[in-house]
Amino acid sequence: MSTSPVDQFFEKPILNSPYEYPAQHWELDKEGQPTNQIIARRRRAEYITPIPKPKKRRSQGIQGELNLYSGDGLSTDSQQYDPTGNINSIREQVEAWRRLPNPEDWRVTPETARLLQHWRHHQFQGIRPFFCQVEAVETAIWLAEVAPSLGKKGEQFLDLVARANKDVNPELFRVALKLATGAGKTTVMAMIIAWQTVNAVRHPQSNRFTRGFLIVTPGITIRDRLRVLQPNDPDSYYASRELVPGDMLPDIARAKIVITNYHAFKPRERMDVSRVGRALLKGRGDDLQTQETEGQMLQRVMPELMGMKNVLVLNDEAHHCYREKPQNDDLDDLTGDDKEEAKKNNEAARLWISGIESVKRKLGVNIESVKRKLGVNLVYDLSATPFFLRGSGYAEGTLFPWTVSDFSLMDAIECGIVKLPRVPVADNVPGGDMPKLRNLWEHIRKRMPKKGRGAAKNLDPLNLPPQLQTALYALYGHYAETYELWEQAGIKVPPVFIVVCNNTSTSKLVYDFISGFYRLNEDTGERKYNEGRLELFRNYDEHGNRLPRPRTLLIDSEQLESGDALDDNFRNMASDEIERFRRELAQRNGSAASEKITDQDLLREVMNTVGKPGRLGEPIRCVVSVSMLTEGWDTNTVTHVLGVRAFGTQLLCEQVVGRALRRYSYDLNEDNLFNVEYADVLGIPFDFTAKPVVAPPKPPRETVNVKAVRPDRDPLEIQFPRVEGYRVELPEEKLNAHFTKDSVLELTPLLVGPSITQNQGILGEAVELNVKHLADMRQSTILFHLTKHLLYSKYRDPGEEPKLHLFGQLKRIVRQWLDGNYLRCTGGTYPAQLIYQEIADMACDRIKAAITEAIVGDRPIKAILDAYNPTGSTAHVNFNTSKSTLWQTDSRRCHINWVVCDSDWEAEFCRVAEAHPRVKAYVKNQNLGLEVPYLFGSTPRKYLPDFIVQVDDGRSDPLNLIVEIKGYRGEDAKEKANTIRVYWVPGVNNLGSFGRWEFAEFTEVFQIESAFNELINEFVSSVREVA
Repeated sequence: MSTSPVDQFFEKPILNSPYEYPAQHWELDKEGQPTNQIIARRRRAEYITPIPKPKKRRSQGIQGELNLYSGDGLSTDSQQYDPTGNINSIREQVEAWRRLPNPEDWRVTPETARLLQHWRHHQFQGIRPFFCQVEAVETAIWLAEVAPSLGKKGEQFLDLVARANKDVNPELFRVALKLATGAGKTTVMAMIIAWQTVNAVRHPQSNRFTRGFLIVTPGITIRDRLRVLQPNDPDSYYASRELVPGDMLPDIARAKIVITNYHAFKPRERMDVSRVGRALLKGRGDDLQTQETEGQMLQRVMPELMGMKNVLVLNDEAHHCYREKPQNDDLDDLTGDDKEEAKKNNEAARLWISGIESVKRKLGVNIESVKRKLGVNLVYDLSATPFFLRGSGYAEGTLFPWTVSDFSLMDAIECGIVKLPRVPVADNVPGGDMPKLRNLWEHIRKRMPKKGRGAAKNLDPLNLPPQLQTALYALYGHYAETYELWEQAGIKVPPVFIVVCNNTSTSKLVYDFISGFYRLNEDTGERKYNEGRLELFRNYDEHGNRLPRPRTLLIDSEQLESGDALDDNFRNMASDEIERFRRELAQRNGSAASEKITDQDLLREVMNTVGKPGRLGEPIRCVVSVSMLTEGWDTNTVTHVLGVRAFGTQLLCEQVVGRALRRYSYDLNEDNLFNVEYADVLGIPFDFTAKPVVAPPKPPRETVNVKAVRPDRDPLEIQFPRVEGYRVELPEEKLNAHFTKDSVLELTPLLVGPSITQNQGILGEAVELNVKHLADMRQSTILFHLTKHLLYSKYRDPGEEPKLHLFGQLKRIVRQWLDGNYLRCTGGTYPAQLIYQEIADMACDRIKAAITEAIVGDRPIKAILDAYNPTGSTAHVNFNTSKSTLWQTDSRRCHINWVVCDSDWEAEFCRVAEAHPRVKAYVKNQNLGLEVPYLFGSTPRKYLPDFIVQVDDGRSDPLNLIVEIKGYRGEDAKEKANTIRVYWVPGVNNLGSFGRWEFAEFTEVFQIESAFNELINEFVSSVREVA
């Protein structure tokens, strides 16, 4: 019995193999709806860009098209888009070129021809490139190698792209490759890198190719996403996916690839200068320039590429990168959240494109020459949605006019590369054109909380709007059927249901409604369990006990900070998976990082392993999120999506729906096609036939392995004590104190809070709130309170009574501190604010340090060591870092291969230390384990000094110098310096088993070298005097 076209459209919507030319497509009518007829040719790249109606419009007109041939470019409201003049024309040329049987007629290098034959015809053992991936790279190759050799015929296409860039990106030459979500942009990037690198290595004199690549991404949410583009990565695509022939892999290894997020282009402060300090240094002159220069920024972002003549830029999720239209007045038409979102998008886009323009200026790229030598010193944009965003100055949803290839969402559906999204098309509610559950937020927004979770603790999960409860129950009912089918099919992981909310308060309400919660009875004081309304998603059993491993996961920023979803039962049940993750983390980031793993890290691991058998996220069935899922989460087991938030743009709709569109199975059926998979969507006004869905991967920055070079540099090993505390014995006779500049406590509004506040209502007189009344407190009262706090908090052994016999002596010393101008009140603060407990703790710490320093010679301080691990060593350093500022160490001076610098000051100190002849060895305290316990107020903290330097001062054993590089010295910095100078150094020296130790602090970057040299000379001189 034959199947009618109508039945086939619903039963077998997939028409084409993902690996072959898409030779047929479903016909769409003028409204973009299927006619159920199959057309026996490829779908043209033509569609109407979905642009929501603005709240305010200047005129009522028919939406125009973007005319790439008009001299006005994108300068008027009647923007036009003529795909036949761009994408389709280039596609026709590429298809004709592809059909040429003889590689000698391809007009490409032998290396390019071999790669093309490999991608098209190689018998891949594993994952094979999709046709759309090969076509995207073919288009790039045709424009770069073939078009320039075709004379005027090819030149017209290059001129077309050049003109589009001139209108919008006058300083850049961009080429956009548009691929639907799930079509594999990472593979395309790998193929472009392979094509360029192999040619650059085998034709080193040619300026048409490069082996230097800067990959720019919108974020780092999924940190490992693009590491597979690095040739030396264990999972490198070039080898694991057989993207190049085996004999070309050594060529690929010569590629220099920097992966960064666009935020890195923001110039950083080179030094910390307070507002007061900045004003003093400025005087009456120009503003103090403390930010990186453009060259310094690029040196930090892409140091490996700075010496290269040719660099190719790859923009991942390139719709975030654009230059605002001059004289942009779009923002005037927006209000509220829409306006703030547009401003944020424009700011990000400006930073991104400005960074790339900086690269172009540094490398001296000539745009006209790039047009003739396409493929080098240009920018390849990859995105599923390369459209201008709202507020950019261009019509929202306008395609980037430099787009040269297109594989749309409809193409991807017809090839089976993505799931088929299903949205509401009708309901039984009379009136209204749009089904209510298609745009749910419009019907519930006024009843939903507007504050974050922390400010909405008393909201009732059971009081959700009826429309939202109905949507949850409706979508869950279908999920339950899907869950049962997956179980019957023997699929080891459950399907996943995701809910995307507008804020943390809404997400917590929905989470509790779904999974269950306890509520406190205010009358009886008892906690009552309320079971989750969706049974398969409950996190409690029928008795109200938490399940060992949760089925529903709440993801938002507050929870990531607190880790409150991971209780002890979950940890115990998942101990094997946690240990596996800890081992993996140790391999990547070093053993120290794995030992310090936090609940937050585990929660991220749970999130990133949803749908993966044997991993932490395996049992998760439902994820309730605020916005994290739009930032690159790509779990392929999602089957249901519910939106509980506003969707102001189609781009946002597509980002969220994109989370559900990645296929679960890539096995071909008997017809050599993919079987259809579905994703059911409610609450997201998504257009079925609209543009492709974005699925932004978030790659990490390039990582470097920092480790001890063993055994070659073992003579440079530095050992140090691991101190846990200090023991100080008081003298039997009179107490004294030795006050220093670090004994000063400065009270400022920054430290104690604003001293003057103006309160004003909408009507009436304003009132000033201040603390002037504290000036009336007598000094004798302040003296008594501070002395009592000093006695009870600093001179009282645990479980013992305070040493009241010391009160008189401590009172005398406190008075010396107060009368000696060691308390300084500025900005409207008063001595009476010493009664604040945290401020009193700071004062007492300084006074106790002065007392301790005065008795060092009489009553030696002893350092208390870690009982289980008393000695640390540079030999144990082994970790990975993605920080950009690195110093490659001198093999004669440092046991470790790299120094990870937190500032340019630290890099300068590395230079100074390595240049000094009396420095035997040095090391940066990065994952080294050197910690100095101290108190800040009443809070125990651990201080990590910057460096250890071993100095030859003339004695038989080296002097161990702890060095701190510090710009601005706040109260915390004073406490650290006090502790290490008064307690740590004498305490360790008195042990006698770790050599001699000293401490030095350098606070002027331009005087580090002279101050260091002077200090070393003092050490040497003191030794000679003793001798």
